[in-house]
Amino acid sequence: DKVVDDHLSDLVSGIDRSESDFIFIGGSEVEDGRTDQVVGILNQLTKLPLIIFPGDISQITSKADAILFLSLVSGRNPDYLIGKHVEAVPKLQKSGLEVISTAYILIENGKETGVQRVSGTLPMKRSEVNAIVNTAKAAEYLGMQLIYIEAGSGANTPVPESIIRSVRQAVDCPLIVGGGIRNPEQLKAAYKAGADLVVIGTAIEKDPAMLTEFR
Repeated sequence: DKVVDDHLSDLVSGIDRSESDFIFIGGSEVEDGRTDQVVGILNQLTKLPLIIFPGDISQITSKADAILFLSLVSGRNPDYLIGKHVEAVPKLQKSGLEVISTAYILIENGKETGVQRVSGTLPMKRSEVNAIVNTAKAAEYLGMQLIYIEAGSGANTPVPESIIRSVRQAVDCPLIVGGGIRNPEQLKAAYKAGADLVVIGTAIEKDPAMLTEFR
């Protein structure tokens, strides 16, 4: 929902020169057909795995390699817990995508995020560490393959290290952390606290040259 086609070549060139392992594609509010278009361009520019990080079933495209099958377990909107997933099944069965069940936990960051606005749910409070940990563990008990704790796109502040560390100690499945990470120090802090994968979005969308700093 932000990317400009003319800038994709330079952006992907920088990603390929960095230590990035994957490219996530998606957004909270994306025009129909836009994800398919962007993934098609990316396929011509990189060999990195392309993974859909969807905000809606309209973002499913067979041109990608995999999809994070996100369940917004921090909220209680049935559409984003299971409803849209049921709608997505026919498209996914035809897509050939690797489907990766992912528990998505939104943490407050000081401002409203696109996820909050679109899903109609509230993020979990940073002070409620036990509730966040129990939510992550419940998702693992339910069989989720990944836990994704997120401060939201363009967050004012990233997920606190204390939360990352507490969730890491509670779950055995891989842990993804994203939102509000704007410099190498915050990246290293997230990994040191226990993240297996750290997502950087807004920082490099605004300034692709930042990629050289994230090592």
